[in-house]
Amino acid sequence: MKKIFAIIVCICAVTAQAQKMGNEALRKLQMAEFAIANLYVDSVDENRLVEEAIIKMLAQLDPHSTYNNAEEVKKMNEPLQGNFEGIGVQFQMIEDTLLVVQPVSNGPSEKVGILAGDRIIAVNDSAIAGVKMSTEDIMSRLRGEKGSEVKLTIVRRGVNEPLFFTVKRDKIPILSLDAAYMIQPRTGYIRINRFGATTAEEFLKALKELQKKGMKDLILDLQGNGGGYLNAAIDLANEFLQQKDLIVYTEGRAARRSNFHAKGNGKFKDGRLVVLVDEYSASASEIVTGAIQDWDRGVVVGRRTFGKGLVQRPIDLPDGSMIRLTIARYYTPSGRCIQKPYDKTANPDGTLSGENNLEKYNQEWRINACRQHTFPRFPEVPDKKISAHRLWRWRYHARLLRADRYHPIHRLSSEYRC
Repeated sequence: MKKIFAIIVCICAVTAQAQKMGNEALRKLQMAEFAIANLYVDSVDENRLVEEAIIKMLAQLDPHSTYNNAEEVKKMNEPLQGNFEGIGVQFQMIEDTLLVVQPVSNGPSEKVGILAGDRIIAVNDSAIAGVKMSTEDIMSRLRGEKGSEVKLTIVRRGVNEPLFFTVKRDKIPILSLDAAYMIQPRTGYIRINRFGATTAEEFLKALKELQKKGMKDLILDLQGNGGGYLNAAIDLANEFLQQKDLIVYTEGRAARRSNFHAKGNGKFKDGRLVVLVDEYSASASEIVTGAIQDWDRGVVVGRRTFGKGLVQRPIDLPDGSMIRLTIARYYTPSGRCIQKPYDKTANPDGTLSGENNLEKYNQEWRINACRQHTFPRFPEVPDKKISAHRLWRWRYHARLLRADRYHPIHRLSSEYRC
């Protein structure tokens, strides 16, 4: 009885402290958590309860405000940080067997003799083929700390008996560029799969190599590129635009407007440019594409892009977990917010009222563009007009980033790295 009385006193103390903070909603949440942790009939896992509460709160906001535990944060950051620790192969799951698409150049697997086309059927004497194991489980077995060893059993075409390899794990670079080559004597092609920490550096290196080979025009392939770091997108767009050209700006309720301009030191400001996009090109890809399209710097070919125009801020929590909270929207130079509605009652500005905007979005409302684009949101040149070289092109309503030329896309199956 004394214990219960003491807990009630504590609840009252928590209530009094929360009242001083002047936030009734916070006071209510604190009281509920404290009461459950101390008065509920059975023992409870407080960490799990708090995690579930955070997840439920974020679910009321938008699809891109999310919570990730410590392990998920590590996996999520690896592709953007530019490296991970593993055996160094790119693979696909064909039915229930791991097929090596390509070993990483000079990586651990290539060094011991693993070849493209090999099939890994066992890891450390545990079968991974024919057992319906998930891709995540397979990757967790192949990845590990640098310097640790893993035994692989491999089936190779033309070899009757299984082959056995011992691979010492190492740091494996994750490259943003899938390909860079000349497709015609004057035309180069560069494909970027994500916007990570090393994207700008990789792009500049590839660009210089192609220019040495005589490249004057460029095809930039952003199909399937789901985005990444905002700074990486700004750095890439900088390579194509003139000095002080607005690349993108962000603005939110609590986040003041931030403008990002080209520095004028880009290495490809004059040649002809074509950007390839599809329905999986999102976020940072749309920033680059939107800037190129609004400044009439190049032609966009493909399909309507994904429509992610929200900016997330990572909020690190003490246990290594993270909240990615939407704090602003981003806008193309002409003032377009290309975020598609995430609720059937979403307004064009993203607020959760109004009606049937998702249906309107999917119907692709179009308005005919005039011969000039007026950019009223440019703070430095309020009435600036930019002449469009492509006369009478279609201009699309609000949050649509449409290709200037439509082209059907044929997608390949997913590839993984470990």
